[in-house]
Amino acid sequence: MVQRREPTARQLRLGVELRRLREAAGLTAVQSAALLGANRVQMSHIESGLTGVSEERLRRLASHYACTDVEFIDALVEMATDRTRGWWEEYRGLLPTSFLDLSEMEHHARSLRHVAILYVPGLLQTEDYSRSVFSSRLPELTSDELELRIQHRKARQQFTIPYEAVIHEAALRIRVGDRATSTVQLARLLELSEADHITLRVIPFDLDGFAMASSTMTYVGGRLPRLDTVVRDALHGTAFIDSEAQLNTYRTSFRKVEAASLEPGQSREFIHRLAKEL
Repeated sequence: MVQRREPTARQLRLGVELRRLREAAGLTAVQSAALLGANRVQMSHIESGLTGVSEERLRRLASHYACTDVEFIDALVEMATDRTRGWWEEYRGLLPTSFLDLSEMEHHARSLRHVAILYVPGLLQTEDYSRSVFSSRLPELTSDELELRIQHRKARQQFTIPYEAVIHEAALRIRVGDRATSTVQLARLLELSEADHITLRVIPFDLDGFAMASSTMTYVGGRLPRLDTVVRDALHGTAFIDSEAQLNTYRTSFRKVEAASLEPGQSREFIHRLAKEL
């Protein structure tokens, strides 16, 4: 197959899962390559996402690796054979690759969870709120770059899968723009909280003895739990986390955050009271 110059996060993940299966089987890349009539470099390219793998070859590898999890193999085949050219591709070369990788993940996700500390989650932001957030970025964006990010974020908001957001009171009170921007944003949250597929919870300041709400994260639910991904934003860029040990840590963290937050009905009342204070 043609070698890719820049594999997407989804393509990289497929390669990672194939490498994990190989290592669990105790085989070297050279041994696995021989099973396909390929060489070590070709196997390395498959496991690094630089080249694709056909369904026949993938199933042959899974058989040699003694993987009997049919549902997992089918999920990998879906990843390998999907040729979807999503809406995000129109932004390729115009926005950072991580923006497109996140859009692709969300498109294929079965569920989404978010913990927000300082900002309202991007999927729930109004256009003016997003504009204020992006306008504060350093280095400063040009007007064209700013508009592209806003358009991309609005396109991401057209989701229908189950979404649960736990938002700290700080994110609701911090004015990233002016008073009017905050007022409209809170009203938008109240509106979205009524949607069947969206669940909003709030962590108030006066919650006693709780230190788990210090970390913003997005938890992307895959077709199977072992294909979940955690997305973390940092100053150096976006990190996609997929090791089982780390996923378990973040699952536990989210459960604790969720358990300590207000119930959805109480959260709506909290947001409504806060909106009246502005």
